[in-house]
Amino acid sequence: MALIAPRVTPGLPADDARNLARALQDSDDVTVFVDGTVHRLPNEARDAVVDLLSRLGRGEAVTVSSVEEMLTTSRAAELAGISHTYLRNMTDRGEIPVEYRGTHRRIRLADVMAWLDKQKRSQEESAASVNPDQGHEE
Repeated sequence: MALIAPRVTPGLPADDARNLARALQDSDDVTVFVDGTVHRLPNEARDAVVDLLSRLGRGEAVTVSSVEEMLTTSRAAELAGISHTYLRNMTDRGEIPVEYRGTHRRIRLADVMAWLDKQKRSQEESAASVNPDQGHEE
């Protein structure tokens, strides 16, 4: 699969970033028009667009790139936000499945995303156990 070079977009000017952030506040609804026709995005695509717009709304520079289904350990570690060595140790322990292409390790994107989801749920559960009344109105 050929990858298209990443596209880097600089952060928005402060006024534009504030206006976009205000528009996105408390809303995950995004309407997409292509050639004047409204298109409903699948949830995954909608979430990606909202995330992109939210980052631009905070004035952040954004890089958009495609990712192959099978990742090198370096790319998988980069996506997971962990070191290459830590990821290799996790594959050695069987925490993240790995396939070998010759002597090279390859990791499925879905396995990296599943691990990230598990980490997020664990953090949310930890936060909820520390503050059990959070989110409940009286």
